[in-house]
Amino acid sequence: MSVARRPLLTATAAGTLLCALWFVPSANATIDREAVQRQHSGAAASSQELRLADTGTVDTTPYLVGGTAFLGIGVGFVAYSVRRSGAWQM
Repeated sequence: MSVARRPLLTATAAGTLLCALWFVPSANATIDREAVQRQHSGAAASSQELRLADTGTVDTTPYLVGGTAFLGIGVGFVAYSVRRSGAWQM
């Protein structure tokens, strides 16, 4: 593969990743007004208000472990490329 094509492939891969992430849904906690109206118009409509579930605190452990792992992989790639290019030998 030609050296001139590497930046093009890198840019294509980055653009593809960004386009894929564009379609990841966000987790907005909103109330569906139509569902509330259907619930209250039913025969067994309760006097309770529609409330979102209380899930407790956010567990950040998976994010910390994943972030640390990706950071380590990135450092490994940089170290490998610097060692391979011989840029550290001046």
